[in-house]
Amino acid sequence: MSLGVRVLLGFFLLVAIGGWCLLAIVVQEVKPGVRRATEEGMVDQARLLAELVSADLGVRPPSRSALADSALAQAFAQVHAAPMTAQIDHLRKQTLDTRVYVTDAQGIVIFDSSGRHLGADFSRWNDVYLTLRGQYGARSSRDDPDDESSSVMYVAAPLRQHGAIVGVLTVAKPNRALAPVITRSERKLQWTAFGLLATALLVGTILVWWLNRSIHRLEAYAHAVRRGEAVSLPELDSPELARLGSALEQMRRQLDGKAYVEQYVHSLTHELKSPLAAARAAGELLLENPPPAVAQRFVLSIGEQVARMQHLIDRLLQLASLESRPALTLTPQPVATLVEAQVALAQAAATRRQQQIACRLAEATVAADGLLLGQAIASLLDNALDFAPEQGTIQIAGQLQDGGYLLTITDDGPGIPDYALCRLFERFYSLPRPQRGKSSGLGLSFVREVVERHQGRIQLDNRPDGHSGACARLWLPLAT
Repeated sequence: MSLGVRVLLGFFLLVAIGGWCLLAIVVQEVKPGVRRATEEGMVDQARLLAELVSADLGVRPPSRSALADSALAQAFAQVHAAPMTAQIDHLRKQTLDTRVYVTDAQGIVIFDSSGRHLGADFSRWNDVYLTLRGQYGARSSRDDPDDESSSVMYVAAPLRQHGAIVGVLTVAKPNRALAPVITRSERKLQWTAFGLLATALLVGTILVWWLNRSIHRLEAYAHAVRRGEAVSLPELDSPELARLGSALEQMRRQLDGKAYVEQYVHSLTHELKSPLAAARAAGELLLENPPPAVAQRFVLSIGEQVARMQHLIDRLLQLASLESRPALTLTPQPVATLVEAQVALAQAAATRRQQQIACRLAEATVAADGLLLGQAIASLLDNALDFAPEQGTIQIAGQLQDGGYLLTITDDGPGIPDYALCRLFERFYSLPRPQRGKSSGLGLSFVREVVERHQGRIQLDNRPDGHSGACARLWLPLAT
């Protein structure tokens, strides 16, 4: 399910649940609200009619004969005889729904506008019982106990003579008379709810379309960047999406700059294996219980390898912060000193393999990052040691040439196959070592990157003198 559909469904569901809850509450309050309003009117009506009947009786006690020709009886007779037509909003009223009955002080019905309950004892009904005791009397009762729609509302008011309650007048109104009003209100609320849901669906659809359009623009931008096209960030309608697009643009630019740093990170991580191997070789020789002087030298070698690894880790962390720096910090470095330091570090591994390292170096100074250039030389030297046979010889020579310094490292191993000559500096490409199998293939790519950053040249091919083995040629410009 797409994000847009989820947003639409979530928005619609939220509005639907909220609307349903509100509708349910309102609908539940429609009937009680209408009945409360009707009851309030009936209270006033009962009170006014009770005062009129009390005035009509005068000093006579309320009785059936006294009320038979009263103004109240005549009014009901005339209303029932005359036709009624009233248009209340969309409702048409043609009958009198209000009923009135009067009881004496004992609760006996002495007047009933419907004529159904004359002489009945209503003294136990709440409207009569409470009113005769000076309280508010009202009740709701069903004419048919099995029919909920037959319920009738009753509101009473006292008849008084000289301040004493001598009877009760009750106004009754059937709830079915209120049903059209309640039904119409509920239907109107339901249509309003449906309209709200339709509006929410329309607004949600527009919102999802707008959101999807902006997201599709960002998606097209990301695909174009992935294909390597030179595209600019599209205009987005929302400030939030605009900030997201700006963050993506900044991330793209930083990732472009990180390609250089990433290569160094992989290469330097690979280079940690060399000092680990040297330390391990020195440790193995120490297990053979050499003379104290020799053991001391190997212990020092282990310490140097550990320090070398620490330097590598520190430089790895430093390179991570150099992604925005286009150039290295170069200082004058004596090449012979750098090479001799790397030869000393590799001496333990060469001794274990009974290999000889012969150096013939001219003195010169180049502008370089000492640690990075030293690691590049160490990587070339490690390759020569790996491919040289046991009791073989590694020849290192350095001389001035073409305004720079040319360093050559030659081994007497099996040489480089023709198919591999053009791929030696590819990242992760490696040839199997005679003793250890393939490496990670990052060493030579690291060397090439270091040399290019120093404005130098690197070449690796077979020995030109007809002997077996490989020859690495590293040329660097001299320091000015």
